Amino acid sequence: MAQRLAHPLAPGTLAAVVALVVGLTAGPGAALTVAGVAFGPVDGLVHPVQIAPTATEITAYDGLMAAAAAGDADRIRALVAAGANTDERDARGRTPLMVAIYGRHHDAAKTLIALGADDAALDNQRYDAVTIASASVIDDPVSLRLLIEAGADAGLMTSPYDGAALIAAAHLGHVAVVRELIAAGAPLDHVNNLGWTALIEAIVLGDGGAAHTAVVRDLIEAGADLNLPDRRGVTPLGLARARGYDAMARLLQAADAAE
Repeated sequence: MAQRLAHPLAPGTLAAVVALVVGLTAGPGAALTVAGVAFGPVDGLVHPVQIAPTATEITAYDGLMAAAAAGDADRIRALVAAGANTDERDARGRTPLMVAIYGRHHDAAKTLIALGADDAALDNQRYDAVTIASASVIDDPVSLRLLIEAGADAGLMTSPYDGAALIAAAHLGHVAVVRELIAAGAPLDHVNNLGWTALIEAIVLGDGGAAHTAVVRDLIEAGADLNLPDRRGVTPLGLARARGYDAMARLLQAADAAE
């Protein structure tokens, strides 16, 4: 079946297209990063995850966006005191807080939040700061924790797939982030518009390795519904067996998951 792109690639380039084609041959759960953009396969589509600012974009930033990209908390305070908008946007809809999170600039992020930045703002792909910290290529539990401690919603519906941070983090096998989200009360059984929960994504988009298996274990222990099926009616245990993910299947079977 022909592959299709759920969203257009950033301008650029034949190299990106070639890399995507190569990535699609890597098998179930394969993911790749091209020019700072993380991509994940979903049964015949390739979808961009979160898009970090490129070096070119960062160079072009000025004002508060530039201060956030540099992690300059003092400059952020001075600019906001002079009237800068904490929730201004770049061309992709990123806010200064998102830019600080992408850069792992924790002091800058804390400063922006303290100055009133909207932690629930969504970029053009409908990702919020929590999902960016949880599921982008940065995999940053420190940023996630500071957002949660500041009152950010761990269960906000985000992404073109009506998902949530926990689903995205489970997909990528970000174990520490998954644990932070569970502790913060993220919804365990949210079903996205692909018909998948966090548990299902850890299986069908995972590689069956240690990280994704740990995510499955954590979700089981947290009380996730082990029997919510995908749209075809296949349960998590059935999905794990079909992929030969024996360690996951054993965990599910031991927890009395349905076939």
